[in-house]
Amino acid sequence: MAEALRIARSELILGGQKSGKSRRAETLARAWLAASPVHHAVLIATAQAWDGEMHERIARHQMDRAARVPGLTTVEEPRALAEKIMQHSRIDTLVVVDCLTLWLTNWLMPMAQKLEKNCSLTNENSALVTMLLEAISAAPGPVVLVGNEIGLGVIPLGAEVRVFVDALGRLNQDVARACQRVTLMAAGLPLTLKDAG
Repeated sequence: MAEALRIARSELILGGQKSGKSRRAETLARAWLAASPVHHAVLIATAQAWDGEMHERIARHQMDRAARVPGLTTVEEPRALAEKIMQHSRIDTLVVVDCLTLWLTNWLMPMAQKLEKNCSLTNENSALVTMLLEAISAAPGPVVLVGNEIGLGVIPLGAEVRVFVDALGRLNQDVARACQRVTLMAAGLPLTLKDAG
């Protein structure tokens, strides 16, 4: 169990809905905080409350997270992720990003307008991804990033959804290459895909 809680310099945690991704990130943050009285932990939350259900979901997550990891400070930032990582990362501070999928969604939406203009979503997002990868690499303290693995099902019917699944798959691959450890969560269980530490 102690090995499973070893903190990597950078870790990408992937999984499906309710797979235990966020819970694993919280467990790592709790272990980091418990390891030293001078340690701090910051969660960068990327979700935006566009409707009532999402507003309630965010409030529930905040309340549950505060109960599970009282020392985890939350910062909300839907778009300027690289900047926030650099702002909050310190040698004594673990940064959790939850989640990359919503961050990408915030940049891509509304996708219909971009597709109508024949914009290249790959080119448009490459600068954002490059800044994110540079922030992960330059962060003085550990960084834990949470994201969804949504490419395991059937090919989506709509063009917008196909473009999003492709963009998220590329993002996950890029971040996985940049991270020291990559963990896939399924049914609350971690499977290590990469551990360069």
